[in-house]
Amino acid sequence: MNRPSIYLIILIFVFPFSEVMSQEAGKTGILKISSAAFENNKSIPPKYTCDGVNGNPPLKVENVPREAKSLALILDDKDAPRGTYVHWILWGLHPGLQEIRENSVPEGAVQGRNDFKKNGYGGPCPPSRAHRYVFKVYALDVQLNLDPKSMKADLEKAMEGHVIARGELMGVYKRK
Repeated sequence: MNRPSIYLIILIFVFPFSEVMSQEAGKTGILKISSAAFENNKSIPPKYTCDGVNGNPPLKVENVPREAKSLALILDDKDAPRGTYVHWILWGLHPGLQEIRENSVPEGAVQGRNDFKKNGYGGPCPPSRAHRYVFKVYALDVQLNLDPKSMKADLEKAMEGHVIARGELMGVYKRK
């Protein structure tokens, strides 16, 4: 095969494929979630735990796809003795949301039931060693209509097939 034929094959097959891939990446982009209170994979300040005021840290959300209709958030303890422990679930967050302020719930958002059997934020409170806590934000192509008594499994089932982007922020906490 001569050189011009190889170039022609590349032009016909590779470039269109790379264009499709870049369009898909834009559709399912990576949401960014961060906090002014702590860096990813670093310690969560005691203020936001059961040893402090037990209110949520400030969270910043970026790179929400234009086609998102709503956002949802889940906070899990990945190292709980019985497996994952749910500390906070929210849905119905406006897709234009840029931040969740410290110790607050954005207007219009619904807080579901956490594993403390409460609707709201339950801060990190590991029994002994350090635990990893993951704030997961999801961009959805629908607005969810769930009962406030809903738990994480209900939220995840409702989100199935509707997640167009997601992001994570992990913090670590160990009680003194």
